Amino acid sequence: MGRIDDADPTRPVWVYPYTQTAFRFTGTSLTATLENHWNYGDTKIGVVIDGVQTAVRVPSGVTDPDHAPDYGPVTVTLADHLPDIEHEAIVFKRQDGQNYFTLFGFGLDADATVMPPLDPAPARRIEVFGDSVSCGERNEASLYVGKADPDVDLSGYSNAWYSYDAIVARDLGAQLHDVSQGGASLIDGIGWFRGPDYIGQESIWDRIEYNPTLGETKPWDFSRYTPQVAIVAIGQNDAHPHDFMADDYDGEQATRWRARYVDFLRAIHAQYPKATIVCITTLLMHDPAWDRAIDEAVRTFNGTADEPPTAAFGYPIEPTDADAVRADAAQTSNVTTGTTTGRTVAHHFMFTRNGSATPGHPRVAEHEEMARELTAFIKSLGNDIWED
Repeated sequence: MGRIDDADPTRPVWVYPYTQTAFRFTGTSLTATLENHWNYGDTKIGVVIDGVQTAVRVPSGVTDPDHAPDYGPVTVTLADHLPDIEHEAIVFKRQDGQNYFTLFGFGLDADATVMPPLDPAPARRIEVFGDSVSCGERNEASLYVGKADPDVDLSGYSNAWYSYDAIVARDLGAQLHDVSQGGASLIDGIGWFRGPDYIGQESIWDRIEYNPTLGETKPWDFSRYTPQVAIVAIGQNDAHPHDFMADDYDGEQATRWRARYVDFLRAIHAQYPKATIVCITTLLMHDPAWDRAIDEAVRTFNGTADEPPTAAFGYPIEPTDADAVRADAAQTSNVTTGTTTGRTVAHHFMFTRNGSATPGHPRVAEHEEMARELTAFIKSLGNDIWED
C-alpha cells in the first residue's frame, strides 16, 4: 500500500510515509534487507508483529556521519525470538522523504513459510496531500503535548502510523496513500522543505520520487490508485518566510495563492472526478487568515470545478490530454457549477481547536483528537461517497 516505485519489481522503492506491506509467516524471526537513500534525520522503519508495533533504526548519516548518503544493502532485524507459530506482519515506512528505501526482500527461518494476509485490501480508498502533520512528524514526543518542539533532531519520533490520517483510514476501514512531506507548502518557492530552493505540493503531488536531493523525480501513474476521498491538508507552512495571507489578504501574493489552491483542487478533480475532496488545516497554531483563504478557494472551486487550471499544477499536460481529461470529468461527475447540479465536490472542515491547540507539532494524543473529529465528519457525508 502506498505510492511504490516498482519499475524494478524485485527492488521496489518506498518513498512516502505509511507505505507498507502485509503478510503472514511462520517461524521465530523476520529481517529486512534494504538500502537507505538518506537525505537527513534519524531513519527508522516500523513493524507490527501480531498487533505489537516496534521501530527499528536503519543506518544513516545520523548513526554514521562519515558514510556515503546511500546505506546498504543492509539487513536489519525486525523481530527475533518469536514463538514458532504463525504470525502476521505489517512493515511500514514511518517517515517522509527525508529518505527512500529500496527493498531487497525479507528474511525468514530456513523452514518458514509466507502467506498473504487473512483480510483482503479494503475497498475504501483515501489519499491525503499534506505536510508534516499528515506525516505524523515528531508525534511520539509525548512530553511535548501542546508545547513547541525543542531545538534538537526529533525525526526519530516521527511515526506515520499514528498520524491523524492513518488513524482515520483504519477507523473507516480504508486504504491510505499518504502523499505528504514535512515542511511542504502548496506552491514552490515558500515553506520549509528543501530550502532555500523550497518545493511544495506543486512538485510533489503527481510524482513517486520527488526529492531532488535524492535523485531524478518521477511522475506517478494515477491510474494505479483512485481514492473515493481526497484530503488536502496544506496551508500551514506557506507563511514562511513571510506570512502574506495574514499581512495583506487582498495583496498580489495572497490572491495568487488562493488561485493556485483552486487550481490544485481542479487538478485533483480532473484525476479523480468522482472523489469527494476534504480541505483542512490542523491544530497547529496558524493565523486564521489561512482558513479563511481555504474557505474562499473551496467555494470558488465548487462553482467552477470543471474549468481548467489557470496554469498547470505539477507536470505539464499537453492541451489535448487535458481537454480529454476535463471532458471525461464533465461526463462522469455531477459537480455544482453553472451548467450542472448535484453534489458538492469539495468541503472545508475545521477542527474544534483548529489552528489554536499547539505551537509545536501535534503529538499522538492530538492526532487522535483530530482523527475522531475528521472520521465523524467523513461519516456524516454518507456511504454514497465510497461508491466507485
